[in-house]
Amino acid sequence: MADDRPAEAAAPDALAFDEVVDFTSELIRIDTTNRGGGDCRERPAAEYVAERLAGAGIEPTLLERAQGRTNVVARIEGTDPSADALLVHGHLDVVPAEPDDWTVHPFSGEVRDGVVWGRGAIDMKNMDAMVLAVVRAWARDGVRPRRDIVIAYTADEEASAVDGSGFLADRHPGLFEGCTEGISESGAFTFHAGPGISIYPIAAGERGTAWLKLTAHGRAGHGSKVNRDNAVSRLAGAIARIGEHQWPVRLTATVRAALSETAALYGIDVDTGAADFDVDALLAKLGPAASLIEATVRNSANPTMLTAGYKINVIPGHATAYVDGRTLPGGEQEFRETLDRLTGPGVDWEFDHGEVALQAPVDSPTYAKLRAAIERFAPEGHVVPYCMSGGTDAKQFSRLGITGYGFSPLRLPPGFDYQALFHGVDERVPVDALHFGVQVLDHYLRTA
Repeated sequence: MADDRPAEAAAPDALAFDEVVDFTSELIRIDTTNRGGGDCRERPAAEYVAERLAGAGIEPTLLERAQGRTNVVARIEGTDPSADALLVHGHLDVVPAEPDDWTVHPFSGEVRDGVVWGRGAIDMKNMDAMVLAVVRAWARDGVRPRRDIVIAYTADEEASAVDGSGFLADRHPGLFEGCTEGISESGAFTFHAGPGISIYPIAAGERGTAWLKLTAHGRAGHGSKVNRDNAVSRLAGAIARIGEHQWPVRLTATVRAALSETAALYGIDVDTGAADFDVDALLAKLGPAASLIEATVRNSANPTMLTAGYKINVIPGHATAYVDGRTLPGGEQEFRETLDRLTGPGVDWEFDHGEVALQAPVDSPTYAKLRAAIERFAPEGHVVPYCMSGGTDAKQFSRLGITGYGFSPLRLPPGFDYQALFHGVDERVPVDALHFGVQVLDHYLRTA
């Protein structure tokens, strides 16, 4: 990339459109299933992306906390040394998939009828491939972005991120020097919200992660005897109370903006700060679009796993359960106090894994440029901010002072349920959507 041509003079070439499809398909074929507990090997995928970065004259650095759990980081120098750097990150691991449940094998990477199939097609080897295709096009055309672009391909995002972004942020912060903002998954996709309403939600927040382990204690004994100190019964009561609890509404700035801007698309004028504002009544009027917001107006806690006993006629002395909790910014103390109350006596709880909630400004120059990039290539779309119900590697990178946005652009046809395909069966992405993503990312990253 010796030319220093003005970034705005370039555009992705035709080869970029071919490469993004090939890269997505080939990355899917590399099985990087993360079952948790360290049971994953991202190294083959890391070597794949590192080789293609190196082929474009971009020097990759490969780093591991544990053998086989490989991360790749590279920096592309911008033309303006005074500008803050931008982090672009994507994870290489995927959640498990059961082949018998799928129309095609989940690790085939098959391209059929204009669609790429397989685990990771949406989450998020598509974005990994789009970034590769864009920077390789830059290399062919002699383009440099305005600001430094730091690219990170991470391990372990689908578990604790301890071998991925957490390791990078804690042990290798120098690689991200100058980065003030970042973009990654779960935003800028087409959400069909009704006749003539196409929404492109950009993530400007994430709920915090509060994965919990509950342990109930009791008196072990024979199953035929009276036992008023039964750990299983005690745990079952706690889990039932947690599952049935109605959490109070807690509206953050990002969620208020999401509600107001989405309501306006339906011709509804709302004042989210009014004393009598009823968020549930508003959500009921938003049709399909409510699903973008409804999970983020409250904290939540969903029981997910139970373990107790070893024989039917033996009352165990303890029982355990796991709960997937999520917290909104500012809602952490309420969450702790509520769990103390709901678990009750004889049941202890602790964090199995916890990460912070995030919120990014929606009135920032960065958000405005993200919005403009979508509007340039999808003028029919309506860009709105939203808060993710879950989380991404942006949590770990926030330790370095990096503000994160969810922005992995895809233009999707009606009936294509992007959200349902996250961790779902028959995950797939249209080829046209990948081409759209390359165009939008190319434009945004060159001029960010």
